[in-house]
Amino acid sequence: MSVQPWGHPQQRIVYQADPQSTQHLRSIRDRVQGICRQHVNQRVRIETMDGHVHVGRIVSCQGGMLQLAVPRHGGQRAFGAPFWGPSPSDELILTLVLYELLVIALLS
Repeated sequence: MSVQPWGHPQQRIVYQADPQSTQHLRSIRDRVQGICRQHVNQRVRIETMDGHVHVGRIVSCQGGMLQLAVPRHGGQRAFGAPFWGPSPSDELILTLVLYELLVIALLS
């Protein structure tokens, strides 16, 4: 293995995105990120490129990632929750990559 002058082993690139694709992905990411930031704390239904569907509340959107609070499966944990609504402990945070999202629909 040869070493470059800065002490890093020589690298062999196996994939490199072309500049047009990179710019297009950045454009999509920025557009979706802006939309998600406008709808923080709102309930949404999200469908990914892989066909997964998630329903939850947008918590945050930054760095190309969307954080979605989804209901914790496994039943009720808080005493009296039907009267006061779900508590934050009844939710899990799911992190999704923005460019993998196909549909974001607001739920009432």
